[in-house]
Amino acid sequence: MKSFAKDEFIGLKVKVRECSDPKWVGKSGHILNETKNTFTIDIDNKERIIAKNIAKFEFEVNGKRIYLDGSKIMFRPENRIKKVR
Repeated sequence: MKSFAKDEFIGLKVKVRECSDPKWVGKSGHILNETKNTFTIDIDNKERIIAKNIAKFEFEVNGKRIYLDGSKIMFRPENRIKKVR
């Protein structure tokens, strides 16, 4: 899981598994952009921005499901490779 957290997320399919804002739970789409604190996700052909620190995410990669707590990946994408533990 640590090595996945260092990978590029843009383009991956993602689902919000848990969130402090209940309207997000169960929403899924493809990641369009990432900042230190947010993901921009294409949900039903609309760009939606979700804060990483309020949600737990499920990624689908090569037929596998990988779960990550958004608060554990709150780094700039270019710095995440060095900082994820």
